[in-house]
Amino acid sequence: MSRPTTLNDRIKKFETEVDIYPVSCEKLSRGRSDFEWLEAVLAGGTRIVQLRDKEADDRRLYEKARIFREKTLGAGALLIINNRLDIALAVGADGIHLGNSDLPAAEARRLAPELIIGVSANTKEQAASAHERGASYFNIGPIFPTSTKEGLSTFLGPEAIPDFSALSPLPFTVMGGIKFKHIAELKALGTQRIAVVTALTMADDITSETRKWRQKLGPKK
Repeated sequence: MSRPTTLNDRIKKFETEVDIYPVSCEKLSRGRSDFEWLEAVLAGGTRIVQLRDKEADDRRLYEKARIFREKTLGAGALLIINNRLDIALAVGADGIHLGNSDLPAAEARRLAPELIIGVSANTKEQAASAHERGASYFNIGPIFPTSTKEGLSTFLGPEAIPDFSALSPLPFTVMGGIKFKHIAELKALGTQRIAVVTALTMADDITSETRKWRQKLGPKK
């Protein structure tokens, strides 16, 4: 498939190909670099990768994103940059993901009309407004207790998935403390795409674990 360069092409790929949605976190990768993690998840067949690094300075993040872009293009995978629209545009990424304290999605859409824009939905109001704010997809979470975000005390639980997803026409991902054992339950509630950090960064064999999750999630509907 040719490289998607328009929003429509990127969303089509997101909707039809994405199942597991790996998010990088070098400090939780058991001593492995983000580049080692990237090679492993791509070898496992992931169709999307999110680069998330809040500790690197701008130059380091740009150089890392540039390599991520080269590798994801070679594998035919989408590249999403967490938070940083400038970096996403500089390296030709496919999109960005924005939290609720980041650049407003509507402003990001104005500046980058052809990029996938994902937004975090921690409340029903955030899910319901995602489309009008210019988002391409929204993430429901955190579903379960998670150690990857500090200061969280409220977790939505899997029962939130049908309630949140009914509020928006957009595709969605789910995230937060999700383990392999949860996949069947989440699928039964309508989940098709699961975003994960430690489930892959902490795995003994990241490539095999990526394949295992993709197989369990099954073909796209």
